Amino acid sequence: MFRRSFMALALATGTLSLAACGETPTEAPGAETGIPGMKISNARMVLAPVAGNPAAIYFDLAYEGDRGVALNRAEVKGAKSAMFHDYGEYDFKVQMMEMLPVPLKKGDTVTFEPGGKHLMAMDVDPALKAGGTTEATIIVSGGKRHTFPVEIRAAGDER
Repeated sequence: MFRRSFMALALATGTLSLAACGETPTEAPGAETGIPGMKISNARMVLAPVAGNPAAIYFDLAYEGDRGVALNRAEVKGAKSAMFHDYGEYDFKVQMMEMLPVPLKKGDTVTFEPGGKHLMAMDVDPALKAGGTTEATIIVSGGKRHTFPVEIRAAGDER
């Protein structure tokens, strides 16, 4: 009888040990996740000087993936919507407009900066304050997603 109890205990302990091996590791908060070969650096959200106006997100993107992708759309945690913008000429005037998809191949870099390509975050939650962080997610054609941390800055801070 002692032997049966011992065997049952050993079997249960072994099963629990194996179950623990199958746990999925979790990402550290603020770590990039998503598209292999995509690296985002220098990501910052600059809040609007007037509450309720859109915020702009700037960053540097480097792509070393083996498959070609195209930047298609984006999401920002704490914003109701987000969209890529660029400047272009329309009706003989330079103006901001929604950006067309940007194809990326291995070795490409794209800079999102003031006066050029950028990500606009609309209806930003007032809880997002300078000195904090949020997350942005790039979605490429086909639906793959790449999420990265974004530092939040005040309107007058360095862009």
